[in-house]
Amino acid sequence: MSEQEISIKVNICDRFYPLRIKTSEEENVRLAAKTINDRAQFYIENFSVQDKQDALSMVALEFASEDNNTLSGGIDLEHINTKLKGLEQMLDI
Repeated sequence: MSEQEISIKVNICDRFYPLRIKTSEEENVRLAAKTINDRAQFYIENFSVQDKQDALSMVALEFASEDNNTLSGGIDLEHINTKLKGLEQMLDI
């Protein structure tokens, strides 16, 4: 028996995108949308990026360069260290 599909809408930079996904994918898709929005907001707030399309382009570049490092076998210790510090801060709350 195949897994049930559901229709959802995700908000990315104040635009809604309808998706049809498997039920088991919903949490990951919503988390991915939140991550994109958070990173776009980071670029808007910290780099004077005013156009949301430009912020999304920066997020895409960031994610693509991370994927390239992973695919080429490179380990970005600075990135890992930053992520670990963020997790530590969340646990300290």
